Amino acid sequence: MLKNKSKQKSKKSRQEINEESRELKKKRKHKGLPSGSRFNNSDNNQNKKTVKVAGDPRVGSKKPISLVAESIDDSVKKVKQPKPTTTVLSKEQELEQLENDPQLDLLLDLVEQNSKLTKEQQTYLDTKLNRIDELMQALGYTDNDFDDSDEIKEDIVSLLKRN
Repeated sequence: MLKNKSKQKSKKSRQEINEESRELKKKRKHKGLPSGSRFNNSDNNQNKKTVKVAGDPRVGSKKPISLVAESIDDSVKKVKQPKPTTTVLSKEQELEQLENDPQLDLLLDLVEQNSKLTKEQQTYLDTKLNRIDELMQALGYTDNDFDDSDEIKEDIVSLLKRN
């Protein structure tokens, strides 16, 4: 009896043998590479970075098309008018135009009232006044030509002493 106990191996039932054989078959079946590995290689997908454009998937022109037939007159394109060329003003005309500028007058009134101007207003005022000075020098006008005879001419030294 002793011999039987030591040599005794537990016999497996038919059901256990069938389960083991199924597992072995699954292992053998998945031994190789997956089907289609030649074309569906995961390494190729990582190497090739495909960039999809998030734009409109529709192909073609986006120009709207009228559904109603146009008349013959509408279909003829209108000839564009050329841009009007800037006429070159004489220096006298330009000076007169600058002196009659309403925006410049408004800014000068603000300066006389000691109001603060924005940067845009200040640059506009400076450029226009500089242009007026250039034109007056080119035309030969001096400040004395425009001074009233009623005003008393003050010396620069007396102005400095007063302030």
